[in-house]
Amino acid sequence: MAKRALLCFLVILCFSLTSAATTYTVGDSSGWDISTDLDTWAQGKNFVVGDVLLFQYTSSDSVNEVTKEAFNSCSTTNVIKTYTNGNTTVTLSRPGPWFFISGNKLYCLGGMKLEANVQGNQANSPVAAPQAQPGAALPQPSSKNNNPIPTSAGFVYSGRDSLLKAFFGFVAAILWFVG
Repeated sequence: MAKRALLCFLVILCFSLTSAATTYTVGDSSGWDISTDLDTWAQGKNFVVGDVLLFQYTSSDSVNEVTKEAFNSCSTTNVIKTYTNGNTTVTLSRPGPWFFISGNKLYCLGGMKLEANVQGNQANSPVAAPQAQPGAALPQPSSKNNNPIPTSAGFVYSGRDSLLKAFFGFVAAILWFVG
């Protein structure tokens, strides 16, 4: 009986230490495009650490992760990171503002830029999500709306939580074999 109680406790503990990450397709069905109103798209979205931004764009464009100063001036020089594969996933791995602009300065000046304010999740800071492989086919959203409908979600474990689970699992296994 004690073994079953311990096993139930460990199962409940494992599920309580997980968090779901949301993947947001930037611009919904319009994607990362000059015709997309990215300010309106981002309004009302509550990005948290572990969420993923999926940028879908043509091969003639790119996405630059930049500083606030580069965001405000649409500077495409001295970027933090440049993405060019047309299906870019960016895991929001830290709280605070994230800034993205088009690799085409004229598009950026026309409004093709995104500021994502990420809220911290101190209790369950998840690890990075897997990156899409170049050339991999990703599902296309079926319609455009401004709701945070995840294109994929799953359990994401943080380092501390994984160690806790491993420890409790080890203790349970020892108690199981000893008892």
